[in-house]
Amino acid sequence: MVEGALKAGAMSYLLKNVSANELISAIRGAVVGQPRLSPEAAQVLIQDIKQPPAPVYDLTDREREILALMVEGLANNDIADRLIVSQSTVKFHVSNVLSKLGVSSRTEAVALALKNHLVK
Repeated sequence: MVEGALKAGAMSYLLKNVSANELISAIRGAVVGQPRLSPEAAQVLIQDIKQPPAPVYDLTDREREILALMVEGLANNDIADRLIVSQSTVKFHVSNVLSKLGVSSRTEAVALALKNHLVK
């Protein structure tokens, strides 16, 4: 919420337990362009910067569907039967899933999917 407020244009971020004097000082500071952060808000921002961003896996809806069926343990021919597509289409999608996830096997893809909650 801190980052969102600041990105939305907030000059300062204080918690509701701030004293009246601190609030007045922050308002006066904002008028002249001086930002003010509560120590807790500053700590949140510091932690966010130190943590690496969560990886983004740009899977299509079909690739997510294929991945979910892989998580169920289905082989390519079973996935093809379930989705009423050819096995070569499934192989194409599985290859894309592996590539986008940066893994080299179905087992790694399934483990990554479960760890990162990529499928329902």
